[in-house]
Amino acid sequence: MKIAIGSDHAGYARKEEVKEYLEKHGHTVIDVGTHSLESCDYPIFGIECAKKVASKEADFGVLVCSSGEGIMMAANKVKGIRAGLAYNDDVARLIRQHNNANMIAFGATFMSKEEVIRRVQIFLDTPFEGGRHERRVNEIIDAEK
Repeated sequence: MKIAIGSDHAGYARKEEVKEYLEKHGHTVIDVGTHSLESCDYPIFGIECAKKVASKEADFGVLVCSSGEGIMMAANKVKGIRAGLAYNDDVARLIRQHNNANMIAFGATFMSKEEVIRRVQIFLDTPFEGGRHERRVNEIIDAEK
């Protein structure tokens, strides 16, 4: 799988940990930055990562900032993106299963390396259930038109 990944300075270390994990497990990682701990603006990296997913250059995207919220909000402004904040394991599964999310976001300040990596794997392993959920996802897609 091709996975786009992006973070701001607050999420940089956690992004690097996730990147290492994904590469170790055979995924191709497209790292849009940031590439240091130097203060930067999360929208730049959230939007750039989302563009990689929306254009199908990447299958999925992973985002990290301090809370996960800001970078997720920025990514969700890109047409075709459904990013969710995986604040627990069940949500990591449900955003794929019910919402057909194509990006997952994390708050580095509030989640450990182990939690984030576990939730990334849950997200990647969970298929979209379709069925009754497909109508709802299509309503979200229709709102973008």
